Amino acid sequence: MTDKVIENNQVTMMGEIASDFTFSHEIFGEGFYMVDLKVKRLSDSSDIIPLMISDRLVNVKENYEGSNVCVIGQFRSYNRHEEKKNRLVLSVFVREIEFVEETGEGTKTNQIFLDGYICKPPVYRKTPLGREIADLLVAVNRPYGKSDYIPCICWGRNARFAADFTVGGHIQIWGRIQSREYVKKISEEEMEKRVAYEVSVSKLEYLE
Repeated sequence: MTDKVIENNQVTMMGEIASDFTFSHEIFGEGFYMVDLKVKRLSDSSDIIPLMISDRLVNVKENYEGSNVCVIGQFRSYNRHEEKKNRLVLSVFVREIEFVEETGEGTKTNQIFLDGYICKPPVYRKTPLGREIADLLVAVNRPYGKSDYIPCICWGRNARFAADFTVGGHIQIWGRIQSREYVKKISEEEMEKRVAYEVSVSKLEYLE
């Protein structure tokens, strides 16, 4: 797996395919499909991370559910227009995929590196138990003038450090991608369960 990756947005994940392939879109005859990857955490829980993958990398007509894979790619975003609002949709764009034996104990199964820019003022808060959290939205440039907008969450001393970052500041982040369920209020009577994806930050550097 030696194909050159885009250096400012690098994801490596190992996990188990947890769904069928569903068609997303086509560009110049190349079909792109979505599939879920179940990635174990160090605790007993797992994250379910959506992958976007080309039909040139795998046979999307096969059922690979339960297969273990290693993927390399980028964490990407696009805006989907919904109910008069844009919703940020996130997935891992797969550049390389390899079928592997089950991951061993202690294997790093979920790693991401981002080099980007703060595009909203950080939101710093404390949980009822006093845990410090800071939410960041990081813009990571793609070729051809596009950017991906990646939500990131910092904890403890990283949250305190990140609370004072300014919009436009250059930042580098190391961490893991996680999924989190939440309930969205649609109307007075209607609530909807949704899943958010974000980078849980383990290390960060502020480059001004």
